[in-house]
Amino acid sequence: MTTVAFQGEHGAYSEEACRRHFGDAVTTLPCRTFEEIFAAVEGGQADFGAVPVENSTAGSINKSYDLLLDHDLKVHGEILLRVRHNLLTVPGNGATITQVRSHPQALAQCESYLNRRRLAAVPWYDTAGSAKDLAAAPVEGVAVIASKLAAEVYGLEIIDEGIEDMPNNYTRFFVVGKGDPPRSERSKTSLVFAVPNTPGSLYHALGEFATRQVNLTKLESRPRRNRPWQYVFYVDLDGHWQDAHISAAVVGLLNRAAFVKLLGSYPAAQPLEAEQSGSQAALLQI
Repeated sequence: MTTVAFQGEHGAYSEEACRRHFGDAVTTLPCRTFEEIFAAVEGGQADFGAVPVENSTAGSINKSYDLLLDHDLKVHGEILLRVRHNLLTVPGNGATITQVRSHPQALAQCESYLNRRRLAAVPWYDTAGSAKDLAAAPVEGVAVIASKLAAEVYGLEIIDEGIEDMPNNYTRFFVVGKGDPPRSERSKTSLVFAVPNTPGSLYHALGEFATRQVNLTKLESRPRRNRPWQYVFYVDLDGHWQDAHISAAVVGLLNRAAFVKLLGSYPAAQPLEAEQSGSQAALLQI
């Protein structure tokens, strides 16, 4: 049985991502922090960890990228999860709602919905945690914003579905584990590098990919924590590091960079266009 560590309480969106990737039969291990996810995988308590690395509206999650740089775990896959917020409460309490609890980010993502209904937003430490606490100690007039999975786990009633203000709210997760994943037909590669503080160094480093027609899907800089005002660059690209043109680009990068760390080559997630088309097709069949 595969065990996957995630951050948050049972019913969190991260656990939903685990089930999407590994199936409903997966064993999940809740962790309090991102650091605990990496420790659980390295210590053998979990086979893999699922860590969020990017949100389509809020941007990159810097803590995850810092941990990928600090640890030796490799990226084994990526998950693209459509975040659908739902209004939940204890059964029979739906007609009297005046307050809504959830993580501040979830409340912000549903601000227009809450304002239209004149519902008071009450910040809570976690989306799934707000559902867990309400189920354990029901309060009249109180609902929470959380996932459908949280409703199942804690026996809450779904009052309204898909209440987020922006419909295209996706979170990207990395699946991290020991060793290297098996090569897949459609791969992506992630790496991090730094360049000397000299004119044109970044231009020439990126040129190693451009001259070989390697498609970069993401480029982002982060401060080097041990060297003030110096930066590292995180790159995602299409293909596997063992592909001849990508291997040549990485070798060229090694000759130009101050350091390079390969985070992993892994199976790419389903493109969003295909997922959205599938959702539309499913709606047409109903």
